[in-house]
Amino acid sequence: MGNALATDGGFCTGSARVVDHQRLSSSGYVFSNSLAPYLATAAVSAVNYLEENSSVLSILRSNVALLHKGLSGTPGLEICSHFLSPMVFLKLKKSTGSLAADLDLLETIAETALKEDSVFIVASKRSSLDRCKLPVGIRLFVSAGHTESDISKVCSSLNRISLLVLG
Repeated sequence: MGNALATDGGFCTGSARVVDHQRLSSSGYVFSNSLAPYLATAAVSAVNYLEENSSVLSILRSNVALLHKGLSGTPGLEICSHFLSPMVFLKLKKSTGSLAADLDLLETIAETALKEDSVFIVASKRSSLDRCKLPVGIRLFVSAGHTESDISKVCSSLNRISLLVLG
């Protein structure tokens, strides 16, 4: 719920078998605390708002599609996230062979874009303890509050910056 509803926490829903599997297979701390009442209230309020304002989701979907279209030809980067996700993940088309060098390139692109255009963009880092071997990349977050102009500006900025940084 942290990303989707601007609150924190989450829940598992499904058949008894799915819920039991999650409860038994997840880390011990995941189900050890209940959600704080104010976070549950924030989540319920967010769901209520979306039910009362259904156009927000269609605007969000349009913005996501516009962002994907604008970033589809970004030099040296490729989109790795699902086309319906408002969190867009970009990774290098060709790794330098060094995790540190890849991260430096991506941070340069993200920081330049952030300074120039005040967009919400971050280079995703990995902990050395992570067992998951996902690539480092750049995450962008699009919302229904963004305008076509905002998205167009971000796309052109990222295209220009990645061309300068990655060649």
